[in-house]
Amino acid sequence: MKKFLVAIDQGTTSSRVILFDTNGNIKFISQQEFKQYFPKNGWVEHNPNEIWKTTLFSLKKVIQKAKKLKGIILSIGITNQRETTVLWNKKNGKPIYNAIVWQDRRTQEYCESLKKNNFENKIRKKTGLFVDPYFSATKIKWILNNVKKTKLLLASNNLLFGTIDTFLIWKLTKGQNHVTETTNASRTMLFNINSNKWDRDILKKLKIPNKILPTVKNSADNFGITNKKIIGKEIPISAVLGDQQAAAVGQACFESGSTKSTYGTGAFVIMNTGSKKIYSKNKLLTTICYTLNGKNTYALEGSIFIAGAGVQWLRDKIKLINNAHETEQIAKSKKNNEGVYIVPAFSGIGAPYWRPDARGLITGLTRNSDWKSLVRAVVESVAYQSFDLLKQQIRLCVNRYAEEVGFESGLEVDKLWANINKSGDFNISHHHPGSACTGVYYPVNEIVNGKPKYDYEDDVALQPSVHDGERGGSLVFHDPACGQKVGLTARKKKEPSPYSLDNYHLYPIAGVLLIFPAYLFHTVCPFKDKRTRISISFCCDYSNGTN
Repeated sequence: MKKFLVAIDQGTTSSRVILFDTNGNIKFISQQEFKQYFPKNGWVEHNPNEIWKTTLFSLKKVIQKAKKLKGIILSIGITNQRETTVLWNKKNGKPIYNAIVWQDRRTQEYCESLKKNNFENKIRKKTGLFVDPYFSATKIKWILNNVKKTKLLLASNNLLFGTIDTFLIWKLTKGQNHVTETTNASRTMLFNINSNKWDRDILKKLKIPNKILPTVKNSADNFGITNKKIIGKEIPISAVLGDQQAAAVGQACFESGSTKSTYGTGAFVIMNTGSKKIYSKNKLLTTICYTLNGKNTYALEGSIFIAGAGVQWLRDKIKLINNAHETEQIAKSKKNNEGVYIVPAFSGIGAPYWRPDARGLITGLTRNSDWKSLVRAVVESVAYQSFDLLKQQIRLCVNRYAEEVGFESGLEVDKLWANINKSGDFNISHHHPGSACTGVYYPVNEIVNGKPKYDYEDDVALQPSVHDGERGGSLVFHDPACGQKVGLTARKKKEPSPYSLDNYHLYPIAGVLLIFPAYLFHTVCPFKDKRTRISISFCCDYSNGTN
């Protein structure tokens, strides 16, 4: 008998369920969209019952497909929109209010009051998050303060809170399991990522009772068994992750420094930082990437609120397009953006600015602008926001390098550009005067079965320049000191380098970020592969302008 695994992917605009074989191959997908509600400016809501119905419908379709394929389902995993908040009646499972979505801005004023009372630093140290309406905590407080049913339900111990994973598990197990896991808990602004417990001080400050919160488990754990009356089968729920952390795992970001960027309703960049919590100076979030056997793997995250949601706005609100697929050809039909830009701050703006009060802006319109200009501007806005996050993450890596090699001053990324290499492309010998250091990042390509679909070379290594490799495109370093042995990095101690850099090749590998002194002359050999290679180059200068 065939064996299958099921993934429930409950997102911001649709509920999707996927059937996998045990080798990770997709066998079937069922998906349903649900309605978005905007009762007031800055408010975004979902009907939790619609989320449940679309999830249940898709799950039953997948179960039927597994039966037709003469297979059994071994386990269910859940990934979900993270900060979206639901409160419901424990007795009957009915939500007491609509789900307040992660994009919702209604608690902005209260968040500002927490900042004015100097509570943000405490929250930052404990949760890794900034005070922002984005997270669940202030959404819970708003429901407690504004929905009349809450007092009576609290008094009778019949009120429960959960992010969407918790709500789905409660429904699937017919009220037997009120649980979540660390990656979702870490997005509530109530969870201490140092102790892996709900934080008493924050709960007290926000007047949120601990008794409504779910039990927090590992990312891979026993989350209960589905009720036979609900879906027709008893299937263990064995794994839960917030959607962006699930994407990091799916793209094999298991090593410290590995990074993913994904695009859906919003866009999110996550960098695995291993067992070490890193608190960014550039307004990136410190969060949990996953938890196994009680041990956290941490991450840095940059959150973009509007990506695909901008395309939905084009389709559903101003009706410039009929479907999302049209945007590519429309954008390409314009030679350039003609100076038209959109700041899609429909729900405030996230990393690295964190301005909940920001609102959308269109600028640069002329008599020559048309509807295609707006479509292109929306598509470009995603790239510009991603650029901001990429710059901040490279800045973090560069400054860790600066600390390691003993620079007295920090470094700032002052130039950042993409290199698009097609077969035959190359760069002549050059260096970057006026900068402290320079570098290049080779993004990971498509992931298949946990590994890059193709890599540039098997290993990163300095090799004598006897050849340039099968695919070409390697970096050749030329020592400006006439053969003097100089290492790739400045060193705290004057120890000899194992390499003379004169005419050595470095073969690029996907996922590697290379930093080297800006004075080193370097050449990019002709790229030989038929496939396009994209790399990100950058230059850095001293943050205070002094050497």
